[in-house]
Amino acid sequence: MAETVTPDIAFERLAAAILDEMWQHQPDAATALGLHEHDARLPDRSAAGLAAESAWLAARAADLAEVDTTALSVQNRVDAAILVTELAAQRFRLDELREHEWNPAEANPGGALYMLLARDYAPAATRLAAFAGRLAAVPAALAANRELLTGKPLSRIHVELAVGQFEGTADLLGAELDAALEAAPEARTAIDAVRPAALAALQTHSAWLKERLAAGDAGDEQFRDPRIGAELFARKLSLNLNTEADAAAILARAEADLERVTGEIAQAAADYEGVELPASTVERSALVRRVLNRLADAAPDNDSILEYARTALRQQFAFVRERDLVTVHDDPYEVVAMPEINRGVAVAYCDPPGPLEPAAVQTILAISPTPEGWTQERVDSFFREYNLHMLHNLMVHEAMPGHLLQLQHSQRFTSPTVVRAAMWSGSFVEGWAVYAEELMTRHGYPGDGDPAAVRMQQLKMQLRMIINTVLDGRVHSHGMTEDEAMALMMERGFQEEGEAAGKWRRALLSSAQLSTYYVGYVEVSDLIRDLRAAHPDWSERQLHDAVLGHGSPAVRYLRELLEL
Repeated sequence: MAETVTPDIAFERLAAAILDEMWQHQPDAATALGLHEHDARLPDRSAAGLAAESAWLAARAADLAEVDTTALSVQNRVDAAILVTELAAQRFRLDELREHEWNPAEANPGGALYMLLARDYAPAATRLAAFAGRLAAVPAALAANRELLTGKPLSRIHVELAVGQFEGTADLLGAELDAALEAAPEARTAIDAVRPAALAALQTHSAWLKERLAAGDAGDEQFRDPRIGAELFARKLSLNLNTEADAAAILARAEADLERVTGEIAQAAADYEGVELPASTVERSALVRRVLNRLADAAPDNDSILEYARTALRQQFAFVRERDLVTVHDDPYEVVAMPEINRGVAVAYCDPPGPLEPAAVQTILAISPTPEGWTQERVDSFFREYNLHMLHNLMVHEAMPGHLLQLQHSQRFTSPTVVRAAMWSGSFVEGWAVYAEELMTRHGYPGDGDPAAVRMQQLKMQLRMIINTVLDGRVHSHGMTEDEAMALMMERGFQEEGEAAGKWRRALLSSAQLSTYYVGYVEVSDLIRDLRAAHPDWSERQLHDAVLGHGSPAVRYLRELLEL
């Protein structure tokens, strides 16, 4: 009897085939997701390789366009929409944005190599054998990149970034690789056969990039503007964040919210001090800055920050359970000191296992002492920014009930395809974590014994998030200058000069990325508001479990799944 192939079965087979082919084109992405069949390969970023990937994307987009999504189950219909948008986003990046032609950092093999050392998903010997395979491909990959970039105007700030990152990759091949080899000395022969050529290739490439910098500075060649322009920015924002709101509407709402939250933090500062809200804007700003400066005095140090973070996390687990805010799972996690290579940017991050990882790998919550080479003045400034009250807010975001909890819920969701697991929505994941900060302060989370102090830091983070979105849109679409950006961050966002300077650089290096947190937060908050209106009898836990019960899709699809 012939097999009956339903529309759902046909789509599930098509989706599986597309994903299998995608990992062949993108072996580094497969490794990050926890799929290890292609661990010994680097992606082919040569001109020919990129052309082949573009042609493949176009062909598979055409195949998906033939699918009658009205005949699919709701789960498959959502996964089909996610897959269509992901292919469109990848085609946009390759064919229209073409960042591979002006951002040399895209060719850095460091991330693809580092993943093989950083995660114990397999015995060290297995991972180092794959490492040797990737290392062997480095010289040809970098030669192809120089051929691709020759004769094309590069973005100066991206060349500077690339030089530093390629030097970091060369460092990775030194002490860190040697430390890994101590656990599997049998892998040394294969590594030693390819390491010298890879190191030489990295040094050659770094020197070539420095020559391009010098030629541009001397006027012998032109640099291109790192700003991508209004049209490309709008397209990228829509595709990357998978949002129904357009760039202009997002910017307008962010600028309105900037006014609202500025008023809220001024009132919170007045309440904290027990004084009347000043009438003038200047006096309100001075009051906010005075309160934030006082809170910053409660600063941890390199010796105490790890234990403070662990204590905060235990407190947050207890608080969420006691208030019954959302279902808490007891999945394994580990709080560790952040590796030196990642220190100096943020004080914490959540590093979950790849969503398709079959091995039992723990979630890592990394907490950062400062880099060893920092001056005492810089160390003190860092810990004043990430003071004890801010640390509580940050652990809410990174762990409980933020990323750690949300991703535990997400990993429990299954659907007929792995599309949703492989292509989670960054705006939903970050949006939930920002919403979690607000949720905890709304319920009076005491932090270091002072709920009002946690609220002040949460509002400061909201200001930072909103300003990031304004920067993203105005820098790339409206020509915002560095002076304008610095004034916005330091005067309206109460940021230190060093922090603001770093964010200006990030606004030029990225596009449609700084908006992720705000867009996600707005969409998650609006969704929960509407879900609460539709189900007024539901508890907080019922509402939040429903939102977290469908994986990590963009909010526009959650609305369909929740029948809103």
